[in-house]
Amino acid sequence: MMGSQTDTRVLTAHVPIPLAEKVDQMAARLERSRGWIMKQALSAWVEQEEDRYRLTLEALTDVDSCRVIDQQAIQAWADSLERDEPLPVPY
Repeated sequence: MMGSQTDTRVLTAHVPIPLAEKVDQMAARLERSRGWIMKQALSAWVEQEEDRYRLTLEALTDVDSCRVIDQQAIQAWADSLERDEPLPVPY
């Protein structure tokens, strides 16, 4: 049976007291529950990790397809950023 968006499951984690106190302070300041704060933080972290994984797979596909930029070209470009007229971004 497919669950609805209201289905939940309790996850338990031990966190350092200073972090727990910050969460409590944020919850009070935002007039939200501690659980709401934790869901927001966990959702943002999961999204970030999913993006990181997707970007890693895309980068590996580029490497496998030889779509890479020479390290020397990157270094020359980076070194030129301090100049009045830096080199164009290498492609």
